[in-house]
Amino acid sequence: MSPADKEASMTLTGPATRLTVIVGETDQWHHKPVYTEIVHRAHQAGLAGASVFRGIEGFGKSNHIHTTRILSLSEDLPAAVVIVDTREKIEAFLPQVDELVTEGLVTLDEVEVVKYAGRRSDD
Repeated sequence: MSPADKEASMTLTGPATRLTVIVGETDQWHHKPVYTEIVHRAHQAGLAGASVFRGIEGFGKSNHIHTTRILSLSEDLPAAVVIVDTREKIEAFLPQVDELVTEGLVTLDEVEVVKYAGRRSDD
């Protein structure tokens, strides 16, 4: 695929779907963080992009509060992986997320992409 073809295939504007996966930052998949594995698999699947955001405080189904505050330091803070692409591509990726996430939260939201731009590549 030529660079121009690759750039054209990565155009995303208008209606899209946002996949958000919230896991603990210490959750592991074969000795790697689950969030890292999700990002790498999303890249391999050709999704438009993925970002990981580290939470500073939160709680989930276990009802245990995790925080960065020094007096109650936690090593298992929330990590949110956010991926936006077409509904079809996100739905095709969901079985991989299901395989990786044993504890956490997975949500889908309909979104409107206003702008999707990146750096120009010299390759």
